[in-house]
Amino acid sequence: MKRILLAVLIVFAAATFAAADTIYLRDGRSVRGTLLGFINGRFVVRVERLSTGATTDRRRDEGDVQYFRPEEVDRIEIEGRSMDDTRYQTRSVQVMLDANWTDSGVFVRRGERVEVSATGVITVGRTRITPDGLQRTDPSAPLPNANEGRLIGAIGNDANAPIIDLGSRREFTADRNGRLYLTANRGSFADARGAFDVQVRRERGVGARDTDELDRGGIRSRNGFPGRGPGRSEREVVVPGNSRSTDTGIDVRAGDQITFTASGTVVAGQRAGSVNPEGGRTSGLGSIIGTRPVPSAGVGALIGYIRTLDGQSSQPFYIGSQLSFTVPVDGRLYLGINDDNYNDNSGSFTVQIRRNQ
Repeated sequence: MKRILLAVLIVFAAATFAAADTIYLRDGRSVRGTLLGFINGRFVVRVERLSTGATTDRRRDEGDVQYFRPEEVDRIEIEGRSMDDTRYQTRSVQVMLDANWTDSGVFVRRGERVEVSATGVITVGRTRITPDGLQRTDPSAPLPNANEGRLIGAIGNDANAPIIDLGSRREFTADRNGRLYLTANRGSFADARGAFDVQVRRERGVGARDTDELDRGGIRSRNGFPGRGPGRSEREVVVPGNSRSTDTGIDVRAGDQITFTASGTVVAGQRAGSVNPEGGRTSGLGSIIGTRPVPSAGVGALIGYIRTLDGQSSQPFYIGSQLSFTVPVDGRLYLGINDDNYNDNSGSFTVQIRRNQ
């Protein structure tokens, strides 16, 4: 047992790159997954797959947490992770000032300690706002008594959930289960650009598989529209006229059938004027040199794209007022405005999104 523990600690100290771990058992089986630690005299492993010699059972044990006594273990190979990697999950997210709060993608549990740190700048007009906000308040902001533009958060998409004052650095204890949503503390969002770069760090759960891998999130909107929870087939999203990228909060898979229905008016600059989701005339410099995300679509039109799991973006596609769409890749669905200059845009589109199950 001492030799096993010593070997584990040595590999922990030497590891630097993320990869899966392998636990070799004395009965000939091997378990590939994530070693979560040594708790109450047993090794705790989140299983990716279990090899029983000639065969591998991926379905029965995938995502399960299993416990192994030291006398059951022949050896452990920990590939490329520090001790903190086994205990903590860290996720980076860009937080823009949009109509909807940003879904961090992190599911927290009641009583869990969460650390949030942020850098970056959001620009409003000529004013630069850091995550600590301005030395003034905004009565129309979600947290009226906190600094205007300061980074804030909330757990879950319930409009009545308490708002958490975060700033550039904060550690807090979650008072409920749910996804962590983030935004800047300001009532108006139409003239904002830029983003905060936020890191969220939470301790990994041991008693069950991580819920954030199963929870599909939702929408938390600053306009009082409570988001619909996981498992629902319809969702409403507001896309501001100056938005290059509005997170819908919807994770999609290749082959999903999605229907979009959009309404509203956007002012796409002085030249184009007011346009509906179909967009305005395609003439002008943007259509000639192809600087708009979808050059063939009208200026100010509603468009979309999918951000894949590795952080890459799919080719933007035209939505307009109505579209039935087959998702080409797994990822997160984003919506935006087809323009090459967002500084003088205003208004918004309201988009109904239905997943055809």
